[in-house]
Amino acid sequence: MTPLVLIPGFMLDETLWDDFIDVYPPGQTFCRVSLGQEESIAGMAARIVASLPERFVLAGFSLGGYVARAIAETAPEKVAGLVLIATSLREDSYRQRERLDAAVLSGEFRGISPAAIRHSLHPKFHDDTALLGRIREMGKRLGPEVFRAQSLLKRGGITVRELTCPVLIIAAGEDRLRSLSEAAELSELFRCPAEIIEGSGHMIPLEKPRELAQMISNWISLNGL
Repeated sequence: MTPLVLIPGFMLDETLWDDFIDVYPPGQTFCRVSLGQEESIAGMAARIVASLPERFVLAGFSLGGYVARAIAETAPEKVAGLVLIATSLREDSYRQRERLDAAVLSGEFRGISPAAIRHSLHPKFHDDTALLGRIREMGKRLGPEVFRAQSLLKRGGITVRELTCPVLIIAAGEDRLRSLSEAAELSELFRCPAEIIEGSGHMIPLEKPRELAQMISNWISLNGL
């Protein structure tokens, strides 16, 4: 079976995928990678693809979706299929950019704030202290240098061209960071449907790991990957 490469999002590490892998149907092999602290999306993509097997299915979550698209653009012969989860074609909004710039300039980093984490989750998870703690600990493990590098990344400039591999777009019904209209833009670009997972905020791999795993597994089987 073709390996499934998993790329996490902003200030998240490889443990983002623990629950997803635990509930994934048997038989799949996985390759978890980190985003690191390169100064560009292209730099992240180049480092990651150099460590990967000759052929793989690629799944990118949030910021990882931008990196996954960059890999698919620069090494299309390696990518058997592309899964984009809770991500976008757009740059950060001015307000998002302003918040990140202010945080970087302050020179302080003690992990992603509980308020910011709650904003990324469906309201039913706002009091889930274990989940909040997991997300915060990922950020702490990555630390201030990674926070600075990832915060300063420019998300534009990825060449948009037609891909020949199958593409799956997955969005959350209650995502307050990436809208359904952004998923629709990806769907239009890649001429594929956008699948919606209801009852989840932005953090789909943590909020709805079983639904996400089944959706991707079904798609891989359907496309013979």
